[in-house]
Amino acid sequence: MIESLNEQLTPYKKQLIHHPIYSNIASKDDLRLFMEDHVYAVWDFMSLVKKLQLELTTTSLPWQPPTDNATARLINEIVWGEETDLDKDGNAVSHFEMYLNAMKQIGANPNGILDMLTALSQGKELFDLIDNAKLPSYVSDFLRFTFQIIEENKIHKIAAVFTFGREDLIPDMFISMIKKMNRDKEQSFDQTIYYFERHIEVDGDTHGPLAIQMIKNLCGTADPNKWNEAISASKTALKMRIALWDGIHSKISQPEKLLI
Repeated sequence: MIESLNEQLTPYKKQLIHHPIYSNIASKDDLRLFMEDHVYAVWDFMSLVKKLQLELTTTSLPWQPPTDNATARLINEIVWGEETDLDKDGNAVSHFEMYLNAMKQIGANPNGILDMLTALSQGKELFDLIDNAKLPSYVSDFLRFTFQIIEENKIHKIAAVFTFGREDLIPDMFISMIKKMNRDKEQSFDQTIYYFERHIEVDGDTHGPLAIQMIKNLCGTADPNKWNEAISASKTALKMRIALWDGIHSKISQPEKLLI
């Protein structure tokens, strides 16, 4: 079934990997605009990760053994890497914080996502925040889909969105473009480059294979309905990512765009 799933997702993945947004980011200001919207996808990705950990491991007291030790180990390894990876200076940080540091280095404005986190810490309701924040529709729609999947609480669907709809879709050509921009402009993008290189490295070498095995464990071999739901959720996740990319691409392409 995993082969069928991959086959059905291939057209959407190709759209993302060859999306014109990558070649359209030609300056530091373009990259700032990209990161100020993309940061929301970096953040809600962490909520997918933590939801998987909450459901697949024991996080309450008194402790009980997890029902599936192999899958619990898989998600704990993924959380360990996503939540406490090492940045370029050897400090333990989450990939989200790594991204914020990269934004600050190039002068991108993180206030939107930081204000949302502050409001959440004060007890504000997430969907109200998404609805009332002055976010582009392609960002708010993306966030709404993620947290609706989480609230639905079907763990195989959450795992599918996590596995097939997220950061492994950033192509190597994007990093090459940023490196070239860095050389040409004599500007410092080292934290941005490190973030994307690190994410591709971890996803491709470690987290990707672990996540595929997690899907196999959760969907099993005797329940085709779970596989069908996983395929449907993955397709929707990829469509939402395409819409996000389309929106950011349009924003960057506007001749009258404001420089940050």
